[in-house]
Order: sequence, then structure tokens, then C-alpha cells
Amino acid sequence: MLPFPNIPNPITSKRTFSALEILQLIVFTSLILYFGKTLFIPLSFSLLISFILYPICKWMEKKGTNKGTAIIISLFFVTLLAGAIIYLLLAQVMKFLHEWQLLQAKLMDTATQISVFITERFDISNEKQLEFIKNTIDNSGSEAFSLLRNTAYSISESFFIFLIIPVFSALILYNRQLLSNALYDIFPAERKNTIHEILIETIHAYYNFIKGMLVVYLIVGILNSVGLAIIGVPHPFLFGFIASILTFIPYVGIMISSLLPITVSWVTYNSIWYPLGVILVFSIVQVLEAYVIFPFAVGSRLKINTLVIIIMVLVGGILWGAAGMILFIPFISIVKLIADRTPSLKSLSVLLGDSEHEKPGK
Repeated sequence: MLPFPNIPNPITSKRTFSALEILQLIVFTSLILYFGKTLFIPLSFSLLISFILYPICKWMEKKGTNKGTAIIISLFFVTLLAGAIIYLLLAQVMKFLHEWQLLQAKLMDTATQISVFITERFDISNEKQLEFIKNTIDNSGSEAFSLLRNTAYSISESFFIFLIIPVFSALILYNRQLLSNALYDIFPAERKNTIHEILIETIHAYYNFIKGMLVVYLIVGILNSVGLAIIGVPHPFLFGFIASILTFIPYVGIMISSLLPITVSWVTYNSIWYPLGVILVFSIVQVLEAYVIFPFAVGSRLKINTLVIIIMVLVGGILWGAAGMILFIPFISIVKLIADRTPSLKSLSVLLGDSEHEKPGK
């Protein structure tokens, strides 16, 4: 095992870190995050929700509402929002199933046309084509089983996370004073004000993160709708904004939300080019959302360098998958808040910061 050095507390230390110490700290932290993701992912989402709901709970408590009641009411509205998103997802699936018979007929016609084209162009008989398809299905049986097993595991893991997040959030909100006091006790008394400032600004950072995400969904919804309207898909704004909302669920959301407009365009125009146009529109918007819109809208509100935002999205995806791509952005904002108030981390603060938000002379 690597002999990790005794790295001093970054908030109390004034000496600079060596490159080796920083590298070892990054590797050690990455290993903890990767192997502990089953705990850290729901806990991180719970912290995110707690920071967002804290001002609401505080306001209700000032109005005379009991702490526990305020927490329950706040979590109820969050659960209601999550339920609405799940309902939209299921509604998309049900509408797609209603179109399945028409889609199946289109698929059969397309398969027949492709078979005739292959026979005429490459002189491959229908028997050989059927034999090739049968061999392919037989060889992919084990892969299909593995895919089903991984899918079942992912669904069960997601179900566990959805159940545990409200519990964690409620406990964090209810015991917030206890947790704050414990955090204050870790550091010297003279740093208590600094820690308090970091906590307050962290709450504001998470709030700005959510506002940035709302801007992202609005822009993505408009781009989706305009793209679908240009290629002539019916109900473009409905499909465009449903796809925008469901992008909250990375990868899966955009795939599910694209099924209905693909089906409707195929059935309406009886041409493969319209479904391909839908796929092209959603693909272009997704690329813009991941690498331009999201870093700009979220990064500018958190005052973080756009390059750092993109890197953290990729790192989060490597370590925690889709959840990491969402959570690592507010994480890096907290790191910047600490770096801004730590002399030994001034270089890190400059590296993470957005130069447009820096005051002249800094």
C-alpha cells in the first residue's frame, strides 16, 4: 500500500502542497468514491436535496410549523415532482405500446424490402439470410442473458436508492444542528466563522445549480421542439419538452422519450427518413446539452471554469456513472469554496474559477 503522507488540514494550513501529495490524495479519494459509491451516491443526492429544502424548512419553521412537519411537507413536494417525472416516463411507454401494432407492420415491411434488396444486390437467398439471423440469435443468447441480469441489477439498485434518499434527506434536515456542531468541532474555534460561511455559500451554490439546471431544461426543450417542427413531426413542442424533462434521467430518459416521436413520424409519413431525422435532432441537442449548454448555464452560475465542468462530468461518469455526471458539478463548487478561503489552495481556486467572474487585479 502507498505510504500516504500526513496531509495537513487544508483550512488551517498555510503551506503549499507538493505535486506528489496532491496526486496521492486524488488517487486515494477516487478509490474511496468508486468502491463506496453504493453508500455515497444516495447520501450525496440526499445532501443535495437537504441543501435545497433547507431554506423552505427554515421559512416554515419561522412561521410556526413544527420541524418534523416542515420536513415532511417539503419532501412530499419533492416526491410529487419525482412521481410526475416517472408518470411522464410511463405515459411515453404506454403510448408507444399503443402504436406497437402499426410499428410492427412497418418493421415487417422494412425487413421484407431489405431482404429483397440484399437478394437482388448481393445474390444472397432468403434461406441464407434466415440462417444467418438464426445463428446470430443463437450466438447472442448468452449476451442477452447477461444484459437482462445487468438490467435487473440496475433496476433493483435504483429502487433501493429511490427508497433510501428521502430517509437520508429527512434525517439530515432533522439533525442539521447536530451535524453542524460536529463539523465545527473538527476545526479550531477561530475557523468557526469560515466554516459557517462555507456552509451558507454551499447552500447557495446548490440553489444556483438547480436554477442552472432549469435553464438547461428550458433551452433543451426549445431546441428539441424547433428541430422536430423543422422536420415536420406532429406535436413538436409536446415531444420536445417531454424529452427535455426526461433528460434528468441520463441516457435512458432520452431514449424512452424519443420512441413516440420516432413511431409517430414513421407511421404518419411512411418513410424511414423522418425517424432518422428525429434521432439526428435529439442526438445533436444531446451533444450541445452535454458539452455546451450544461457547462455554460450551470458553470456560469457556480462561477466555475467551463473546462473544469466538462472534465468533472467525464470523471463523474467514470466513477459513478450517470449519477456522477450530475453530482460531481456541485462537488467541485464546494471544493472551490474551500479553496477560495485557504491560502495554501489559492492556485487551485484560480484554476477552478471562471476568469470572467474574477475581479481585476486578482
